[in-house]
Amino acid sequence: MRWLALLIALFAASCSSNSDDSSAFTLYRTTPGVGNEATRIHVATFDTGEGADYNAANCKIAASLFRSQPGVLSEYWCEKGRFRQ
Repeated sequence: MRWLALLIALFAASCSSNSDDSSAFTLYRTTPGVGNEATRIHVATFDTGEGADYNAANCKIAASLFRSQPGVLSEYWCEKGRFRQ
């Protein structure tokens, strides 16, 4: 029975995200031609334990890769912190 409790504890620890919101960055996009062009749509949140610089850099790389695809009309950008409406 102890091994089951240990397994559950390990699973819960591996599923938890970094609780420090100050190091998280969130990638957003617009949807051209659908409603308000200023709409912010959540794409991804970067919240690794590697810190704010790492998360910011990866968010910016992802935004750049999305923008560089042929025919993409959406705008992509990063904001510090977790997703918010």
